[in-house]
Amino acid sequence: MSEAAPQGGEGRELISFRIGAQEFCVDIMEVREIRGWSPATALPQAPPFVRGVINLRGAVLPIVDLGARLGLGTAEPTARHVIIVAQVQNQVVGLLVDAVSDILTVTDDMVQPTPDVASDMVRAFVRGLLAIDGRMVSFISLDRVLPDRELDHAA
Repeated sequence: MSEAAPQGGEGRELISFRIGAQEFCVDIMEVREIRGWSPATALPQAPPFVRGVINLRGAVLPIVDLGARLGLGTAEPTARHVIIVAQVQNQVVGLLVDAVSDILTVTDDMVQPTPDVASDMVRAFVRGLLAIDGRMVSFISLDRVLPDRELDHAA
C-alpha cells in the first residue's frame, strides 16, 4: 500500500487500478465492492462499451468496459480481470478493469490539473493527475464517464 503523506488540505482515499499499462483511480467513497470477473449477458442495442449485465445478489448490474469507454481498446476478460462495483449518480454499475492496484491517501493539493494538450475526451473524464511513487495516476470522475441517459438504457 502506498501512503502519500497528506499535506495541505484534508486527505481522501482513492482506489487505483490498471487498464493496460495505464493507472487510474477513483474516489473510494464511490466504490461498493470489488469482485472477480464473471461473464456478462449481452444487451441488444447497448453502447459498445457496455459488456452486458450480470446478476449481483438478485439485482441487474450493467458492466461497463472502462478501457473501451476511455478509448483504450476493448478488454478480453480473463480470470485475472476484476469488476469494481461503483455508485455512479443514482445507479450502481460494474466497471471492468485489468486489476486493482492500491489504496492511495491524497490531498487536494496533490491533484495536478489535466494538461491542455490532452484530448477533449480525456479532459472530460480525467479530474486530474497524481504523481505518486514515480508513476502517474489519472484521477477519473465516474459521473462524467457515464452520462445518465446511457446508464438508464443499460439497465
